[in-house]
Amino acid sequence: MDNAVLLERRDGVAVLTLNDPERRNALTLASSARLADLVRQCEEDPEVSAIVVTGAPPAFCAGADLTVLGESKAEGLRGIYAGFLAVANSSLPTVAAVGGAAVGAGLNLALAADVRISGPRARYDARFLQLGIHPGGGMTWMLQRVVGPQTATAMTLFKQVPDAEEARRLGLSFATVDGDHDALVAAAVELAAPAARGPRELVKTIKRTLRATSAMTGHAEAVDAELVAQVESMGTPEFAELLATMKARISGSS
Repeated sequence: MDNAVLLERRDGVAVLTLNDPERRNALTLASSARLADLVRQCEEDPEVSAIVVTGAPPAFCAGADLTVLGESKAEGLRGIYAGFLAVANSSLPTVAAVGGAAVGAGLNLALAADVRISGPRARYDARFLQLGIHPGGGMTWMLQRVVGPQTATAMTLFKQVPDAEEARRLGLSFATVDGDHDALVAAAVELAAPAARGPRELVKTIKRTLRATSAMTGHAEAVDAELVAQVESMGTPEFAELLATMKARISGSS
């Protein structure tokens, strides 16, 4: 199943593409394991500093193929979760390029990314209720954190399916991109490029801090958390080089 998810590197950004268009990129145990493995490879690759996740057209991901679970349903479901949980837990910044329907577990995969951008055909469809199955993989938690309880309830229980423009209005998607799938992926890579160009460890530390401070209730706690990381960053060779360049530029202009 090495072709179930494709990996392409573009100037420090890894593009992971679910590659089963005939089945609308439905997640199987094999494809989820492959996705999780590729995320780990990216984290271990010093040349990769950001990840874009997408699906081969026409869909982003049509959800989980529940017919592959067999008798061990709990274990099988955790196997399905493995791919999008790897994205959710990645130490690298992640962007989901959603060019078509993101349904059920496919919605989970989109929600797992730090940022989502939408193509004109994007649709964000919870659909668990319509399939007669309870949401899984932490969908209710992820969705409420992104769009709030009211919109999460409307999507989960009232069959509301935001399209690209509505998703942007709701804060579910950061931006919409006109054009075809290639244009969408190019836009996602461009969005991720500043992170890919930055010092890799600093990028990872900033992402870690963003997650930590999002759970804090007070400004003072966030100030203390950032202070430790900021002082550490000022002791790195990258900062010393930048500082030397700035000083040289100032001296040259005086």
